[in-house]
Amino acid sequence: MKLGILGLPNVGKSTLFNSLTKAGAESANYPFCTIDPNVGIVAVPDERLKLLGDLYSSKKITPAVIEFVDIAGLVKGASKGEGLGNQFLANVRECDALVHVVRCFEDPNVVHVDGSIDPVRDIETIDLELIFSDLEVLERRMSRLGRSARNDKDASSELAMLERLKAHLEEGKKAASFERKNESEEAWFAEYNLLTAKPVIFAANVSEDDAADDGAGNEHVQAVRAHAEETQSEVFVVCAQIEEEISELDDDEKQMFLEDLGLKESGLDKLIRASYSLLGLMSFLTAGEKETRAWTIKKGTKAPQAAGKIHTDFERGFIRAEVVNYRDLLELGSLGAAREKGIVRLEGKEYVVQDGDVILFRFNV
Repeated sequence: MKLGILGLPNVGKSTLFNSLTKAGAESANYPFCTIDPNVGIVAVPDERLKLLGDLYSSKKITPAVIEFVDIAGLVKGASKGEGLGNQFLANVRECDALVHVVRCFEDPNVVHVDGSIDPVRDIETIDLELIFSDLEVLERRMSRLGRSARNDKDASSELAMLERLKAHLEEGKKAASFERKNESEEAWFAEYNLLTAKPVIFAANVSEDDAADDGAGNEHVQAVRAHAEETQSEVFVVCAQIEEEISELDDDEKQMFLEDLGLKESGLDKLIRASYSLLGLMSFLTAGEKETRAWTIKKGTKAPQAAGKIHTDFERGFIRAEVVNYRDLLELGSLGAAREKGIVRLEGKEYVVQDGDVILFRFNV
């Protein structure tokens, strides 16, 4: 999973990125300090892996990972060359979802590019720049299709769809709400990789005082939540400053620090939960002496396609899957004991993999 982090300058974007990834992106109280896109890989915390790894005495434990891409803050007019953000938008086009960091804290010492705190206005500013950037993509595509559309039926059909889509964006609407008429249009639309077609998670960045109650008393957070509900987006409340402090601690200290602040989980945990929910993801597990590992798949994935996440040969030569829930496996102490109890199931090609399944795939190539 790959998440692109964006927002206006000075909203806490790079501070949050630093704390999530410990990648050390530069962070300062002035716009455009992030000049190159920063990339960080983060392991998805999963207590099931350690428990299974201990059970199997695994030599290696491999969690699922998330890749974060952080770009320079976008400003009004970015699509026309203002600031530095627009030239880096290509770096987030390949992301599965966008994490839009929105400033919901008051601090006279940290300047706001528009002079006041108004998260919905800030969201609309970024959305507009993303729309302009998407329009550029469409215009280039339309220009390439122009000549061939006269003699090519497919090119003509795609050009007609592009004109509808361009009109949709020019009305200030995001590509996500554009109606595709058939499978061909769906396929063309997917090719464009439009920024406004991507799912969005809003990170409402609050002060330390507002973190403990999850921003319940913060009117800016309420405005972001209302906007997220309207746009079918996810939202989580985070204090980037706290996250930065947490990132310096080991696991035990981290838990104590969170408890002292009245927080149940870290911002990273919240973000992972929000992104898995938004993208409809889950994890199945493989376990053994060599390695215990988590594999991220879409909910609704069938056994052969889940096997294909490990290796294409597994999908191609799929015979069956031996499946047991991780809780049952831990409770009984071994796969052999679980087999004796009759709770290891043999599943075929139509089995829909469930979160927390521990699977041994049988295949023949």
